[in-house]
Amino acid sequence: MIANSVTDPYGPRTWHSNLVRLSGNDRALNEFMVERDGELVEENLVMLHGYGAGLGFFYKNFEGLSRNKGWKIYALDLLGMGRSSRPTFRVHAKDQKGKISEAENWFIDALEEWRVQKKIDRFTLIGHSLGGYMAVAYALKYPGHLKKLILASPVGIPEDPYAVNAEMPDPENSTLANEFSQDQGDIVKDSNPKIPESVKTGDNNNFLNARSKAEKDLADGKAGNGANAPRRPLPKWLTYLWDANISPFSLVRWTGPLGPRFVSGWTSRRFSHLPPEEAQALHDYAYSLFRQRGSGEYVLAYLLAPGAFARDPLIRRIHGVGRQIILPPQSGDSPPQSATESVKENGIPIVLMYGENDWMDIAGGFAAEQKIIDEKERTLKSASKEERKWDNGDAKVVIIKKAGHHVYLDGWEEFNQVMSEEMQDVVRREKLRSARSGAGGTGT
Repeated sequence: MIANSVTDPYGPRTWHSNLVRLSGNDRALNEFMVERDGELVEENLVMLHGYGAGLGFFYKNFEGLSRNKGWKIYALDLLGMGRSSRPTFRVHAKDQKGKISEAENWFIDALEEWRVQKKIDRFTLIGHSLGGYMAVAYALKYPGHLKKLILASPVGIPEDPYAVNAEMPDPENSTLANEFSQDQGDIVKDSNPKIPESVKTGDNNNFLNARSKAEKDLADGKAGNGANAPRRPLPKWLTYLWDANISPFSLVRWTGPLGPRFVSGWTSRRFSHLPPEEAQALHDYAYSLFRQRGSGEYVLAYLLAPGAFARDPLIRRIHGVGRQIILPPQSGDSPPQSATESVKENGIPIVLMYGENDWMDIAGGFAAEQKIIDEKERTLKSASKEERKWDNGDAKVVIIKKAGHHVYLDGWEEFNQVMSEEMQDVVRREKLRSARSGAGGTGT
């Protein structure tokens, strides 16, 4: 499907919907692309949705983000989700580490194959929720291809929150349950009273009280371990279904003709802040995805423990993003390249974005930011003056006001503005990189 806008005040743009075939049986990624007509494509933005969702949830972002000159926007449905193909999801490993790795690879190998097909060398990647988790896994396995990594309310950063000595919160303070029980109209209407107004417009839009809490946890050796995250014991039936890998969408399919009514309980709360016609369209879209054959949704129990906390938390590995060894391409008949012929990444900027009323652990984001900064300092201790000058790594946390977990939808105007600023920053950094290359600099 192809459409365009020839009288656009921000320049004519064309958008395409395409199914990109991959190798193997029944492997294809659904792609939505927006390009600016008559302009040279200098930058590419790739957007990944969250668990069980689809690229259509970004509908309030495509127009605003594609206003940026020189950019092509891609939104992808993860393999086995959205309108992508739905091959059988199987994990063959026996040990936990192997199961986690195999489950992650099922998704990120498809993304890498898509990148190769599109002949995109380096790009900016944003992932929401599970898409953010996969974006980190991709950056670690396939180094050298990202210019910037943006994580929108990513799942999987903190460690297991069910510490023995953790206090028991009130039921309304649970984590994953909030995704299904919160009325989004209240979230986008109300400002979090715990956050001073001055903080929301402060330096880098930092959530300073969460930052101070994260810094205190760091000093106490608890940062990112989820000890302060909202929690409560999960119902035994939910734990059973989770461990049995029975996805929530299986329940939708089992209800048959009652499925739309079953889904409406979630969509009526999730989209209560939207105009009626938009809320209805998203309800229909969500139900059309939920009722499809189960596939990628079965990854949930392999990556996340009951309660949506990662079995291999990103807090343990996110500091390695942008610091990997890039080996030269291997030909089929050539011997393996030695480490001396490889190149190490010189860091990439990482943005962790949360909603002001997010049910994700924002303090975990600040802990991740600190780990990334600490790794940069450790790396540069033994670096040359030239390497320190051209290091590209940094990290920051951004809070979207009056937004919950779905920051791109709840606070879409501010989200689009922040994203455009980050995209402009990519352009600025790439000009510096080109200048470095012209001066004979090294690194990626």
